[in-house]
Amino acid sequence: MLSFLPGWLLFPFSFSAFALNLAFWGIVVTPLGLIKLLLPFKAVHRLTGYAGKGCYRGWTAVNTALINLFNHVDWQVTGAQTLDKQSWYLLISNHKSWLDIPVVSTVAHSRIPEPKFFLKDQLKWLPFLGTGCWALDMPFMKRYSAAQLAKRPELKGKDIETTRASCQKFKTVPTTIINFVEGTRFTEQKKAHKQSPFQYLLPPKAGGIAFTLASMGEQFNAILDFTLLYPDNPDHVALDMLMGKLKRVVVQVEVLPVDQQVIGDYFNDEQFRQRFQLWLNQRWQLKDQQIAQYYQQRASTTQTEHLAC
Repeated sequence: MLSFLPGWLLFPFSFSAFALNLAFWGIVVTPLGLIKLLLPFKAVHRLTGYAGKGCYRGWTAVNTALINLFNHVDWQVTGAQTLDKQSWYLLISNHKSWLDIPVVSTVAHSRIPEPKFFLKDQLKWLPFLGTGCWALDMPFMKRYSAAQLAKRPELKGKDIETTRASCQKFKTVPTTIINFVEGTRFTEQKKAHKQSPFQYLLPPKAGGIAFTLASMGEQFNAILDFTLLYPDNPDHVALDMLMGKLKRVVVQVEVLPVDQQVIGDYFNDEQFRQRFQLWLNQRWQLKDQQIAQYYQQRASTTQTEHLAC
């Protein structure tokens, strides 16, 4: 562990190491996507799928090793004891940092099937990252603003069509589909702009996960609700990690049933839409309370330790 070194000295080495890891696996996995494109046969897709999983696991393993090399991290993962790599999961999570994807991948590595992230369409143009995710069948989502839909009504529902097509690919192999349902990383500025009713979270968006559940709901074994916390690094988590200042990663996992409460016609059944939005908002209220409780308990413990001293 190199966290004893000054942050300004660590940063160029850590940034280069993570970039090289991404570039290496991006270069390795991209030809798999080209093979799938040129040879559209099931047997070829199975082979490239297995190879792609190996590449993803390699990227994750190196990322985890690098995080631990450059930082003295206390990993605290709770609630993940009963998870299974041969199951199908829908994983929902809050979104705090660019580091969330490597963290979720680390937790998933030995516990659940390799995750498929819903990614912003703009990311497909990033070198290595975009091509690698495309080769691994990661779904890219285009989000249209109300103004864009007003000008071009034909775009309405296009993101849902993308979700439907992506979900069809995941029905034959155990898969974890991940959605950061807030749609963007949490900041105080975004919280104020969106007038969030939560203290630590942004309002969740229900449409994407509702459609995923409608498309694959009967196949999911469970919904995994991840709560991600970086309690010692409240502001610039990824930058702190690159400078050797990441102290603690907290991942709280709650396993939820897939039942009639969450499966239905979200876009045509108004009653179900209201029920589902209520369910998701209640999940976020509970998550916000759990985060607040964690910080309260931590502050109480710290105060007790100071008094003992």
